[in-house]
Amino acid sequence: MAQPVQPPGAAREQPLRVSELIGGLRALLEEAIGSVWVVGELSNLHRAASGHCYFTLKDDAAQLRAALFRGAAARIPFELEEGLEVLLQGSIGVYAARGDLQMVVRRVEPVGRGALQLAFEQLRARLEAEGLFDESSKRPLPRFPHRVGVVSSPQGAAIHDVIEVSGRRFPAAPLLLAPTRVQGAEAESEIAAALAALCEVSDVDVVLLVRGGGSLEDLQPFNSEVVARAIRNSRAPVVAGIGHEVDVTIADLAADARAPTPSAAVHLALPDRAELRRALQSLAARMARGAQGRCANAAGQWAAAREDLIRAARSAAARAAGRLNPLEAALRARAPRAQLAAQRQRLRTAQHALLREARARAPVLRRALQPLTARLESAARGNRARAAARLAEVAGRLHALSPLAVLARGYAIVHGPRGGILRSAQRVSLGARLRLRLARGELDARVTGRRAEAPEG
Repeated sequence: MAQPVQPPGAAREQPLRVSELIGGLRALLEEAIGSVWVVGELSNLHRAASGHCYFTLKDDAAQLRAALFRGAAARIPFELEEGLEVLLQGSIGVYAARGDLQMVVRRVEPVGRGALQLAFEQLRARLEAEGLFDESSKRPLPRFPHRVGVVSSPQGAAIHDVIEVSGRRFPAAPLLLAPTRVQGAEAESEIAAALAALCEVSDVDVVLLVRGGGSLEDLQPFNSEVVARAIRNSRAPVVAGIGHEVDVTIADLAADARAPTPSAAVHLALPDRAELRRALQSLAARMARGAQGRCANAAGQWAAAREDLIRAARSAAARAAGRLNPLEAALRARAPRAQLAAQRQRLRTAQHALLREARARAPVLRRALQPLTARLESAARGNRARAAARLAEVAGRLHALSPLAVLARGYAIVHGPRGGILRSAQRVSLGARLRLRLARGELDARVTGRRAEAPEG
């Protein structure tokens, strides 16, 4: 053990070695100060290959060397930066190799901001500078997806919202769940793996990444670089519906589309079958009106052309009447009235042909709409049948677990003199009144004898 430091002028038997003096100073500092909190600004920051960090903590009047070893550094969620004002907790000692006063840091907190908020801001700035959030890289969502992938917890409220809204909005698109934890230390790697797994399914053409609301700590897995890069590497576009409307995560910024809630994410990814039905009905009506309009326009054009021909013929006849007799005879020979009658017949024939075509096309359009309507109604009936089957199954399980079902097999529930349920004969005295509940009705009884409880084993 190091010798205590002796005051000047005191008698000493032998001088101290430098290491002994430094060791004594270190012991005195640790004993006198112990653990301490210090606030200051980071400067001369150096990260060693070993994972240790060395820096100087300073203010306007002084500075202090500090060391943050690898284990403590790994627990800091944000990046240390030059000029960052921090609050440090640790112990004061002496670095023997140089004889410098040094603080061994165990905890670091940013001044004025939470550690997780600072980590979010740093990661957002770095990925934004890299172009990971550029709008030009966002992919459009398919209008009618074949299958929807869902990355969420199978026990959370978010997946139930997705199932309910998608079944009501567009049940023709099946859901494929990639289950994962959405909270905790291992959640971010599981989320990234779930996104990668959905990339292997060929007919998944949109992915919903959803989670219910929570604190900044709860949403931390969605504020990780691993999840952000997994979103951008996804083969299918990703819709993020994380937390509540006020929650913004790194995953929201990296996703191709952001929704304020899980239910809103379904609205972005899936069309509304009610709106589709209305659109089809409107289109059919427009087509019918268009066909009628075209027929009416054609009839009007032909009537106008006929009148033009008649007027032209009359004008030609009037001009011809003033010509020489040979021309008049030639006109009589050509019989303009016969030619006009033939033109009228051709016009009537064309008019009838167009009307027949319009009437023939209307049933074809109605038949083209019938399969889609039938598919929508069949999907709705299938969903109702599956829901009824699930309800019957759950009702059967509840009935099997009911205490009344046990009584129906010949068992009884025995209530003691004070009304409680009896489980041991030792707790009942002779002559006590009991009440027995059967599957149908109750009995009153009195204890006339008691047998000792058989020993266990």
